[in-house]
Formats: sequence, structure tokens, C-alpha cells
Amino acid sequence: MHLRHQIVALAIVPLVVAILTITAFITWQSTRLAQSSIETFERNMLKAKETELLNLTNLALSAIRDVYEDAGADDQQAKDRVRSILTALDYGKDGYFFVYDYDGNNIVHPRQAFRAGHNWFDLVDPDGDQVIANLIGKAIEGGGLHQYKWEKPSSGEMADKLSFAAGLNKWRWMVGTGVYLDDVYAQTTAAKADMRQNIRRTFTIVAMIAVPAVLVVFATCIWITLHERRLADEKLRALTQRVIDTQEEERARLARELHDGISQSLVGVRYAIDLASRKTSSQADDAAAAIGRGADALNGAIKEVRRLSHELRPRVLDDLGLTPALKSLTENFAERTGIAVAIEAETPDRLKPEASTALYRIAQEALTNVERHSGATRVEIRLWSERGRMRMTIADNGKGFGGAGGGDQPMSRGLGLRNMKERIGHFGGIFLVRSSDTGTTLTAMLPKSAGQPAAPLQEAS
Repeated sequence: MHLRHQIVALAIVPLVVAILTITAFITWQSTRLAQSSIETFERNMLKAKETELLNLTNLALSAIRDVYEDAGADDQQAKDRVRSILTALDYGKDGYFFVYDYDGNNIVHPRQAFRAGHNWFDLVDPDGDQVIANLIGKAIEGGGLHQYKWEKPSSGEMADKLSFAAGLNKWRWMVGTGVYLDDVYAQTTAAKADMRQNIRRTFTIVAMIAVPAVLVVFATCIWITLHERRLADEKLRALTQRVIDTQEEERARLARELHDGISQSLVGVRYAIDLASRKTSSQADDAAAAIGRGADALNGAIKEVRRLSHELRPRVLDDLGLTPALKSLTENFAERTGIAVAIEAETPDRLKPEASTALYRIAQEALTNVERHSGATRVEIRLWSERGRMRMTIADNGKGFGGAGGGDQPMSRGLGLRNMKERIGHFGGIFLVRSSDTGTTLTAMLPKSAGQPAAPLQEAS
């Protein structure tokens, strides 16, 4: 009898160990995949918030641009008009614009009127962050994002807030706006709770299957052991595939929701501006006109979001190659902006797909910079091969980094230029920038390793 128990134990123990191992592996893998999906969701939500902030800030700057650019450094009337415009730019119960001077004195704060006229440079949040000082620092640096804790108007409670600050250097003003992140973290927390519940449910189901299986193995011994192991392997493969499929479906859904959410947010802001325009038109015609121009700018932003969503990956680049893709890009750019573009491609494309994508993205970013910052009237793009190494230059006749108006940012600090340099650096190439009062020239040089080997010649039959 003792020997029989030993034989049964030897038959059961491997199955028990296998079931525990599979359960632990399934739990670990499910946790990893679910955590990865949640982290991706949170990153995408935060990225959407950053994009929303940039669009809102551009909208506010567009609304006050005419007044600000025509005003002097001490034009009090212009300052009052700008203050009135920014106070009226309201978007939702927790959305507003605030203004401080570089010394920390509050100028505009629609939700907390008691701050006006007082100095808040040394204000710290519950985490010890010097909120106003850091926002002013971002504005002086040329604009940037900063996260801190601030009282939420709708609830009166402290919440995490992400703000973008931009500078009006002529007046030594910092203009900013922000969005609260508690909804993002609440959704993430709920997703984690669902993940834990699903894991517990999965563990319970596996346990409910495992216990009867052990009882059956107790009666049928080795044959059932092998049979159950085979079933467990099949279940593991099926569960893994289901997890992967679910993850891909979730990513696609999140992508759609982010796109629709951004567009809906911008449309909502546009309606809010229309309402503000109607309310202020009877009192200040100039303010109403400025807000109307802001609404037009927002319409352009909405169209830009939709255009970018369809042009994240141009099909012509995959179907026809780099040269046709660049020609299509320049034609659309010239038609949209009125800036003349000449393109010259001396050799056929012989690049790896990822290298072609890098050059296309560099051209795309360069044209965006020309449109936004250079004031150029003409752009020339040249693509050629030199001793098997692909070269591309993009030159404009704009004001450059050192031209009138001071340019925007030097290469060491410009995010767009840094992205271009990193794209070329990925292939071990070289990226050069030459800028003067008469224009800017970008040069991208790829090594031979970025090219595709020539197809072997086939002998005639």
C-alpha cells in the first residue's frame, strides 16, 4: 500500500508543479501585458494633453498677436486690451489662461481674482515645487511644459496640473494655461483595478480546473497526467494569443479615441470662442475681432490635426519611393503656403526603407520650420548620391537664426533640429546646419550602409 501511495504521489506531483508553474506564468504574463497596455494608455493620454496645451497656447497668442506686435513696451492701453482678451478666453469649468510678469506679480487669473496685483514668485505647492518661479523660467527659456499641484476650480481640491508657459518678452509677461491630470490618473487607477480583478478571476478559474484534474489524475494516474499536460499547453498557447489580440485591439481603439477626442476638444473650444465673441462684440469691437481671428486660427488647427492624422505615413513613400514622396510633399506645401519650392533629384532611390523615411521626415520638419519661422519666399531641395552615399540639402532665403527678429532657437536647443540630427545619427550619418541673415541650409549625409545593395545582373538566356 505504501508503495502504491508513492507511485500515485510521483504521478500527481509533476502535474501539480506543472499547473502551479503554468498558473504563475499566465498570471505574470497577463500582468505584464496589461501593465504595458495601461502604461501605453497613460503615455498617450498625457501626450494628448500636451498637444492640447500647445494648441490652446497658440490660440491665445494668435488672439493677442496683432495688439501685442503693434504695441510698445510701455503701452498700457494695449496691455489692458490683451488682459481683457485673455480673461475672456474661457474653455470649460477648469480651463483658463493666466498671466504673471517676470517678477511674479499676477496680472490675469479669471478663477482666482484675489491673486491679481500680488506677487506670487515664492509660491510653492504641497510637493515643495516653486510653481510660479518655474513657469516664469520656462517662459524665459522660450516656452515649455511644467507639472505641479494646483487647486482645481470645479472641486476646490488640489490636483496634478500640466501647464505650458510662453513669454511676451517685450512686456516681460508670462502667459500660460493648463489642464488637470486627475482624470488621466483616475482612468489608469481604474484600469489597474480591473487588471487585478481579471487576474484573480483567471487564477480562480485555473484553480477550479486544476483541482478536479488532480482528483481525476489520482484515479487514472500517468495517462491522465500526460493528457492534462497536453491540454494545459494548448490552453496556454490559446490564452497567450488571446492576450496579444486583445492588446492590439486595445491599441487600435485608443488610437481612434485619442484622435476623436482631440478633434472634439478643439471643436468645443471653437464653440466657446464663438460664444465669447458674441458676448463681447457689443462692448469691444476690437476684442471681438481678435477673438474671431482666434476662431479662424482654431479652425486651421482642427484642419491640421485631421491632415496630420492622414499623413502620418504617406503611402507614396512606400509605393513609389523617396523622390515621388518628396515631390508630393513639396507640391502640397507650395499649394498650401504659397512658398515656391524647387526640387532636384539626380539619382534613383537606392536607400533602405527606414533611411528613406528618415530623409522624408527631415524634409517634412524642415518645411514646417520654414513655414512657421523663416519668413522665406523660396525653398530649394536637392537629393543626390556621392560615391554611393546619399546626400540631401534644403535651403531657404528666410531670415535664418541670426536674422532680423533674432531667429527662434540655436541648433543646440531647437527640438526640431535635434530630432533631425538624431534621425541621421541613427544611421551613423552627419547633419549640418548653416544659417545667416540671408537664409538657412540643412545638409543630411548618409553613409553607404544606409543604401540597398544593387540587384545582381541576370545573364541573358
